[in-house]
Amino acid sequence: MTRLSKLDHRWFDKVAAAHIPGADRLLPVLSASANHGRLWFGTAAALAVAGGPAARRAARRGTGSLLLASVTTNAVAKYAIRRRRPSSHSVPFVRRPVKIPWTPSFPSGHSASAAAFVAGVALEAPRYGALLAPVAAGVAFSRVYVGVHYPGDVLAGCALGVAAAAVTCHWWPPRPASVRDARTRVEAPALPHGEGLVVVVNSGSGKGVPGRLPAEEHLRLLLPKAEVLVRDTGADLEGVLDEAVVRAKELAGVLGVCGGDGTVSAAAARAAEEGLALAVFPGGTLNHFALDADTATFEDTAHAVQQGEAVRADLARVTDGAGGHVTDFVNTFSIGFYPELVRRRERWEGRIGKWPAAAVSLVGVLRDASPMEITLDGEPRSLWLLFVGNGHYVPDGLAPSHRPHLDEGVLDVRTVDASARLARTRLVISALGGALNRSRVFHAERVSRLTVGALDDVELLAYDGETAPAPGALLLSPSRGALTVYSPSEHLGEIRQQLRTATAAANVRAGQRPRRARWTRLAPGPPPVH
Repeated sequence: MTRLSKLDHRWFDKVAAAHIPGADRLLPVLSASANHGRLWFGTAAALAVAGGPAARRAARRGTGSLLLASVTTNAVAKYAIRRRRPSSHSVPFVRRPVKIPWTPSFPSGHSASAAAFVAGVALEAPRYGALLAPVAAGVAFSRVYVGVHYPGDVLAGCALGVAAAAVTCHWWPPRPASVRDARTRVEAPALPHGEGLVVVVNSGSGKGVPGRLPAEEHLRLLLPKAEVLVRDTGADLEGVLDEAVVRAKELAGVLGVCGGDGTVSAAAARAAEEGLALAVFPGGTLNHFALDADTATFEDTAHAVQQGEAVRADLARVTDGAGGHVTDFVNTFSIGFYPELVRRRERWEGRIGKWPAAAVSLVGVLRDASPMEITLDGEPRSLWLLFVGNGHYVPDGLAPSHRPHLDEGVLDVRTVDASARLARTRLVISALGGALNRSRVFHAERVSRLTVGALDDVELLAYDGETAPAPGALLLSPSRGALTVYSPSEHLGEIRQQLRTATAAANVRAGQRPRRARWTRLAPGPPPVH
């Protein structure tokens, strides 16, 4: 027996002989709750449902890290080492699990899963990671305390779990907490209590969150002097936006919008055309533009509106071959199988993480897709997809998540070549191996404008979650700094917490949503009572 093994046995015997008040009841239950990852999957579900965008990203990364660590530990490492489990005779009977595990002892799968999940969560949301770290440590220690692992098994499992979380960063870099210092700050009208703000709420956007305050009531709570136009499902969004633009020009020159990215894109085009500042309240399912503008919550936007804090942002324009307007987009544009890839990826990423979901979805989409024969800047190309981002997106690859800058004046063009030999197979292998950026079938570049021609066989183009018929030719170009978008200049800290506390109290008091007309103007309310 080696010196390390003797030390491992000695520490196991010390833990077996120890008696910690209350631990005999708590730790066996905690250990059993983590069987098959149930504790961590439940925690991920709670974060996804009750938390904000950072919590949802943390839940996805934690789950992906756990799955990677679990496969590595239970399918590879255990059977490579084949260490026998410790004898539980020296462990008090009350601590022992009902069913003793039969798999090899080294490393501890429970410890690996716990460490992987918490490390993954901490990469996206350090505060949640700090809250969960004691629970993960308790799970790891419980495996020794109940007599199914040596201390060395647990330490090795924790190290493997942390490594698994770190490996996910290779394919899926964590979103930075803030990039405010890199933004171009500009002045915008400061509107105390929202006075002079006109907001369009698209009630048809997003999935909705049962039990939470309706968006228009949430806005009235935060900005009681704002005017709110509610567009119900089936009503004409274009007409409500046009009405809001007219009213905004009469007041403070500020247009607000609450909805998904498609709604935001429509409002942004009008704001740029009329020279209005834009306040974006995240009311959709994904809210990519709101997240990139650092307005992840209603409280963020409300604070920026009242303080007059804003940034410059580009608006990308799409025209046809004759120069006629086709559409505008604030996030992304694509043709080919990318829209279907995104739809499938979003269906899976909540369960297995963004990168694994992108790889699985890519395999399914490529199986059914047909290549496009188009031209890019006059050059004939055979492509599986064309993706264009309004600004430089990170990470590179087929699962871009965010933009560090909003006003670079560039288009992020990504293509997947269909003309290369075994293009589909090479693309899938590169994506699964995390080496897509080095694949010869994947190309990425930043350009100031892009012409797309020979679109006769392309039926639809997709932009910001919407679709439209594709004309025969297109010109895409960014309008640099065309938008003034409200964005808080610093972390809100205590102010944000106070606003959330007030909102939570209102949620508790909120009854059922009143019935509304197809679109309704909510008159400004009285100022808040302090």
